[in-house]
Amino acid sequence: MFKRFPVLFAGLKGIVEESLTGVHRLYQLARSGKLCVPAINVNDSVVKSKFDNHYCCRESILDSIKRATDIMFGGKHVCVCGYGEVGKGCAAALKGLGAVVCVTEIDPICALQASFDGFRVVRLEEAVRAIDILITCTGNKNVVNREHMDHLKNGCIVCNMGHSNTEIDVESLRNSDVRWEHVRSQVDHIIWPDGKRIVLLAEGRLVNLCCSSVPSFVVSITSTTQSLALIELFRAPPGRYKHDVYLLPKKMDEYVASLHLSTFDAHLTELSDEQAQYVGLPKNGPFKPHYYRY
Repeated sequence: MFKRFPVLFAGLKGIVEESLTGVHRLYQLARSGKLCVPAINVNDSVVKSKFDNHYCCRESILDSIKRATDIMFGGKHVCVCGYGEVGKGCAAALKGLGAVVCVTEIDPICALQASFDGFRVVRLEEAVRAIDILITCTGNKNVVNREHMDHLKNGCIVCNMGHSNTEIDVESLRNSDVRWEHVRSQVDHIIWPDGKRIVLLAEGRLVNLCCSSVPSFVVSITSTTQSLALIELFRAPPGRYKHDVYLLPKKMDEYVASLHLSTFDAHLTELSDEQAQYVGLPKNGPFKPHYYRY
């Protein structure tokens, strides 16, 4: 819309974005002064990043690969590219079923977290020849390139859990030196001249959306978050939001979480007046500062 219909874009009251790649684009527009409407970054809200990215992917990665390949995970060597919330969920799930998991990371903090969680942090080039499953979770492009895939062993499963379908360089496989064999829906064998084949899932698109589904409970959490952000932008008086990208207010994050607690019959403890005064918090929240990391 920004490129093809700039007049319509300028007429928007605001934008709500929940994807990593989309948020990056909005920040780029804001830095260059081209963002002409306010935007709310839902992707980095606590309830979205924790429940959609971490907890949902922790389950859907197993379901997706199982549905597509019927593989057993115990003893398999797996490389998870990226140890953000999605990568953390995937790595934990695979480790829980007995897989031997290593992680690639560019961020030293995430790499240290992976190390403390018991995962080897490697460069992909170091692990690529020995792994049985390769999963991308970065949101970047060409994380897995043709050279990497040339060195994968026979039968390796390759799939993407990151937002963008550019993480795996699938286009480099669409030439005459390798052959595609369509096995079934969302499953292709890529066959090299020497007979080696890798199993590519969903042609590099989001495997949990193509080979599985997102639980309705998680959809409820993220949809509620987006709806509240849209209502906030629509009702905001002129001047409250400039042409910039904003994080979801902490109070809204807490409200979305509170709406879903009854599903688990969870009962919150309430602060007394004395306790609230002692820690300097409102009795009804927000309970954490905006910089708190859950």
